[in-house]
Amino acid sequence: MNSDAHQNRRRKLTTLSRSIRTLARPLLAIAASAAIVSIVLMALGASPIAVAATLIEGGFGSWLTFSETLVRSTPLIFTGLAVAIAFEGAIWNIGADGQLIMGAMAAGAIGPALGGWPHIGAVAIVLVLGAVAGAVWGALCGWLKAARNVSEIISTIMLNFVAAQLIAWAVHGPLIQPSRAYPASAPIADAACFAHYFLPSRMNFGMAIAIACAIACQIALFHTTWGFKVRAIGRNVRAARFFGIATGRLTVAVMGLAGAFAGLGGAVQVAAYNHRLYENFSPGWGYEAIAVALVARLSPIGIIPCAILFGALDNGSQTLQSGLGVSPEIVNVIEGLIILILLAIDSSTCAARRIGDDAAVIDSAPAGDNAPEGGRV
Repeated sequence: MNSDAHQNRRRKLTTLSRSIRTLARPLLAIAASAAIVSIVLMALGASPIAVAATLIEGGFGSWLTFSETLVRSTPLIFTGLAVAIAFEGAIWNIGADGQLIMGAMAAGAIGPALGGWPHIGAVAIVLVLGAVAGAVWGALCGWLKAARNVSEIISTIMLNFVAAQLIAWAVHGPLIQPSRAYPASAPIADAACFAHYFLPSRMNFGMAIAIACAIACQIALFHTTWGFKVRAIGRNVRAARFFGIATGRLTVAVMGLAGAFAGLGGAVQVAAYNHRLYENFSPGWGYEAIAVALVARLSPIGIIPCAILFGALDNGSQTLQSGLGVSPEIVNVIEGLIILILLAIDSSTCAARRIGDDAAVIDSAPAGDNAPEGGRV
């Protein structure tokens, strides 16, 4: 009895220690990057305090600026989930940008034809088709890895370029607006557009959908047998095969789900904000999402505040040039430094976790009816 109580206390202390380390490392990376950028700014004759104040004011200074920060962070949540869920399974999903573009293309292609539909039905069709398009794009990379052993890094990056060229071809060709005045698609029907309930801000239910997806992803990864299998593959794929996990099918499924999140983000962007397609649709959300996911330590719930932080940096950077004469590109430097320092602190964040962490996966395995039986997952 005393031995069991001692083991329980030890397990709780280990979990608490791991949680503290998980929270402390990204904060340390942010602080270290801020210190380095401060030195650079002082060398350039700018005040680090003034730059920080301008970024904070531009991201959170008023309800309108904060709402715009939330708008900018919405696609980062979707693409961050696409990166995180794949990384948990030791799959390098660098293709969230292409998956988002394909979801946006599906939404932008069907949207103009939904004028006679009821609002709920039209929005549902746009979102579902966007998620399906992203899922297909992601699953293709998963199949190439599982069936042909093609590196997912190469396939996802290449498919990003393919998606970017596809949307450029579409808005110059079959999807161009009827007037053909400039390369953009026809606007989607009003029935398929999200309503803005907090005017004059652009806030709508897109952020709520992103948060709901993050919660669902957290539950799926850490409270289901399926999520246990994904994390088992991420820790040790050979051991996962030994215990009977169908790693090939699961790789395809994980990449399909990752693509669905990113594609849904693209559809939300079309339905909620842009209402049409145009060339260079994504400014690089899928690549920035890698930074968001890493700073969040691949936690789906943690992606929400991290995406808001990066959204605030992006939003606040717009005032740097006019207010202080500092290039807004300094924000990209900050984001890059955060990632480099974070990887230097713990290089296992973005890859399969250390074998020594396997016990954490076993401890978090579903109990009861969902628990692994007979040594099989």
